[in-house]
Amino acid sequence: MALHTVLVMLSLLPLLEAQNPEHAGITIGEPITNETLGWLSDKWFFIPVADLKPDYRQEIQKMQMVFFYLTPKLINDTMELREYHTIDDHCVYNSTLLEIHTENGTLSKYRGGVETFAHLTVLKKHEAFMLAFDLKDVKKRGLSLRSTTDITPELQEVFQKAVKHVGMDESEIIFVDWKKDRSHQQEKKQLEVEKETKKDPEEGEA
Repeated sequence: MALHTVLVMLSLLPLLEAQNPEHAGITIGEPITNETLGWLSDKWFFIPVADLKPDYRQEIQKMQMVFFYLTPKLINDTMELREYHTIDDHCVYNSTLLEIHTENGTLSKYRGGVETFAHLTVLKKHEAFMLAFDLKDVKKRGLSLRSTTDITPELQEVFQKAVKHVGMDESEIIFVDWKKDRSHQQEKKQLEVEKETKKDPEEGEA
């Protein structure tokens, strides 16, 4: 009887791991602190993603490369997101706001009039973070990785394990090649505009 119980538990282990993403190092419900927001204030590269939503997968597959800047606005619990997408060898720039839900550790963004939530997992050791979407929905769940540099073999292994632990297959992973960047000039112009915008108030006060 004891042996039978052990065998049953072992057979259920993959299912239990898929339902408990903490086993893969994915934090659910951990509060977001000001220290975390300060750490997130940086330039990030969107590298691999695994997502079961067909429309989102099609959108990602069109992207050659994506990077973005995050700037926390601590007063109203929002974060400015400035994205640079390389699509068909052309740069597409977009700026929007993310809502920060500090108590339950999630970020949200309005997309097509619908608010989408993502659980934040910080990987400071790897200078990276993961966002997990709809983990309880077997048809819509998704997991993505953002890093300050190109993905290392160790970080790739971390992400692959996380994907499997939340119930997806490694074949679902799509890699975006940051070396195909066509947004360098647009980024440079935008940073110059922001620099001048910050200088203007100071000149006015003088």
